[in-house]
Amino acid sequence: MTSSTEENTETIEDLKAGLKDGSVIPFLGMGVFKETVTEDGSRLPYDSDSMILALNNGRAMSPRLMYEYTRAAMSLEQRKGREYIIQMTNHIYSSKKYELPYAYRILKTIQPPYVIDTNVDDSACKVYEDVPHFMISGVSRIMQDYDRFIVYKYDPKSKEYSVVEKEELNGEHPILFKPMGGTVPEKNFIISDADFVDWLTEAMGGYAVPPFLKEYRKEKNYLFLGVDFSKDTFRMVANEMTIALKGGTVVLEDEEITKKVQKFIDKHNLKVVRAKTDEFLKAFE
Repeated sequence: MTSSTEENTETIEDLKAGLKDGSVIPFLGMGVFKETVTEDGSRLPYDSDSMILALNNGRAMSPRLMYEYTRAAMSLEQRKGREYIIQMTNHIYSSKKYELPYAYRILKTIQPPYVIDTNVDDSACKVYEDVPHFMISGVSRIMQDYDRFIVYKYDPKSKEYSVVEKEELNGEHPILFKPMGGTVPEKNFIISDADFVDWLTEAMGGYAVPPFLKEYRKEKNYLFLGVDFSKDTFRMVANEMTIALKGGTVVLEDEEITKKVQKFIDKHNLKVVRAKTDEFLKAFE
């Protein structure tokens, strides 16, 4: 952030206050899993390469397919079928137990009014497991509607999600947006190239975000944690999810900031913080 410890503290306090009042929206990517280990000692995928290995039973794929996991997933889908990709993705996140990753533990102490989580496990659901909340799950490649989302409402007494009309979404309860889908309450995953092409196409037409959020998100700041902006796909996703933003902060460990990434940072008025995600978040305790 800045060289002064006092200024750092002020900035963290500002961010924490913003997360609480909703003026700062957390935006989470796969990198928040970097330190997460399952009960058998294996690791959750935390970047594109490790996701490819997880989807392909630990085997690397050709350099062309290793470029980005969406491309690899598309190849596997073409060879083994859509159901294979769905079941493998679910297996990665549902077959082994793991503690709630640190980023989500911190968010649980804050329970921001609005969180965007591009991961597809149920960690973000646990942030709000004791309070009523809305969850929006992204969907793709559906024929009956243009909308690329389903709106659910959570009842902490029954601990169940039920589908509600998009018009019922409001700011009365916290909102969890999982644009790439998730393991619960249904297995909806946006993971292969075909999924992302469909979702992004409709997103550009305005069909990936409910009407309430199109107004709510205006002039907000974002805190990007664990998002790989070196990949074209996630820069495009972030761009569509944050339309009308004010600015924000992106936490990067030691990734190279390429021209494309720098252009995205400049366009979206983002401040770069060089730190490990978990180390950065310790200041929020």
